[in-house]
Amino acid sequence: MDSLWDFPDFDGHELVQFVTDRESGLTALIAIHSTHVGPAAGGVRVWHYARTGDAVVDALRLSRGMSYKNAMAELPLGGGKAVILADENRSKTPEMLAAFGRAVERLGGRYVTAEDVGMSVRDMVAISRETRYVAGLPASEGEVGGDPGPHTSYGVYLGVRAAAKRALGKDSLAGLHLAIQGAGSVAGGLARRAAQDGARISLADIDADRAERLAAEVGANVVAPDEVLFLEADIVSPNALGAILDERSISRLRAPVVAGGANNQLATPEDGDRIHQRGILYAPDYVINAGGIINVSTEYLRDGDESAVRERIERIPGRLERIWDESIATGRNAAAVADDMARRLIGRA
Repeated sequence: MDSLWDFPDFDGHELVQFVTDRESGLTALIAIHSTHVGPAAGGVRVWHYARTGDAVVDALRLSRGMSYKNAMAELPLGGGKAVILADENRSKTPEMLAAFGRAVERLGGRYVTAEDVGMSVRDMVAISRETRYVAGLPASEGEVGGDPGPHTSYGVYLGVRAAAKRALGKDSLAGLHLAIQGAGSVAGGLARRAAQDGARISLADIDADRAERLAAEVGANVVAPDEVLFLEADIVSPNALGAILDERSISRLRAPVVAGGANNQLATPEDGDRIHQRGILYAPDYVINAGGIINVSTEYLRDGDESAVRERIERIPGRLERIWDESIATGRNAAAVADDMARRLIGRA
């Protein structure tokens, strides 16, 4: 591979910036995919990558996904993402966060950052001391802001219910078996709502203690992380990291529905066809998991209150229905249909 432009996931990105701050030890990437409809918005994640190239691929894929997500959610925002390359303990220091904030500020508002994997509301506060272009800050009662995870989770729950109705003819999750990958904020919120509806839940997480705690809370069964996607279930819900649906894993699925909040679930575009050919209903990830960025957008743009955020998130099932309708009408897989819709919205048809 000769250059950045040779990465398969490079998709006409407007900017890919490598950030190094020797004094703090910060090494990071900021990728802006599109500012066609507004400033590029997307979270910053802290992760340990085995190779720098893996971080580049992650930033490219995630920023493109944010362009599509924000466009499909009808937000006046483009798509961007940042990754901080961490050690194996995924450690971060106040100095590193400050250096990252300064890097965001130097972009002059082209990129708006927020919370993602490995980051917290407290970290966003630290970053906000160096830049105006940040969201996910603490909010007083009745105000919009804070951790976007619960909002993402609410949208995923609504999308899972829409998928259950479409594929299984069920108006409720009562009695259905959900296999949930992950036990973090998004997966936890989904599990709690599904349990309240009367669903039977199996779950897994690479953090066994976290999985056990969530299972005890919602009455779920804990399974091994490498088994959860392949359980005989009504709905498989990936809510961890991406690229988990590939040729091998799709061939082993035993559920008629895949609907979850993880980003970039399909390892390749061809995997959209593979899941479609198996007759499995797929909820495109950046459509179903848009609740968090809807909250971030409302906070940053100051164009609504909590009720507005909820109403905007509750449009997610309707968007999924339109995608599935077009998929049936054209015979094309749901992921490809969603991608085409999003590309039209950002001027890249």
